Amino acid sequence: MKKILVVVDMQKDFVDGALGTDEAVQIVGNVVQKINSFDGEIIVTYDTHFENYLNTSEGEKLPVEHCIKGTPGWNLDSDVQSAFENRKYRTVEKLTFGSVELPAIVGEITKGEEFSVELIGLCTDICVVSNALILKASYPEVSITVDSSCCAGVTPETHNSALTTMKMCQINVI
Repeated sequence: MKKILVVVDMQKDFVDGALGTDEAVQIVGNVVQKINSFDGEIIVTYDTHFENYLNTSEGEKLPVEHCIKGTPGWNLDSDVQSAFENRKYRTVEKLTFGSVELPAIVGEITKGEEFSVELIGLCTDICVVSNALILKASYPEVSITVDSSCCAGVTPETHNSALTTMKMCQINVI
């Protein structure tokens, strides 16, 4: 069985940049350990915005410029990037919370073989939950897991709420 790890938006702006939190900083070591020990295919998502961010629907609701492509904040956290130094992985630039391309990429990787997917990253309550639900909707019989020790939300409360939501949607939370 193929195993896929989806590392969601472990970018500088979400760890210790424009939208960083203490909780995000605290999970970096767990994320690095997970990447280093994972035996399978890895997909890395990048929240990707452009100079016009503040004029977008998201920018109007969250007027904090972040993950602008080409800026330091768009790059992966340096410790996470180092974990990928000798690893092969695929990237997905997503323009919003969830990637509608992600299920197709998973399909390309698995080519009809049985598989499982594990998600880690930021933010539990926005992008992790969105991508987990997109994958569960696309592959309802596949085991989809979220490792809560490798995730952080905007707040601890919304992190826990997102974990509860995913459990209710038959996503495994460990």
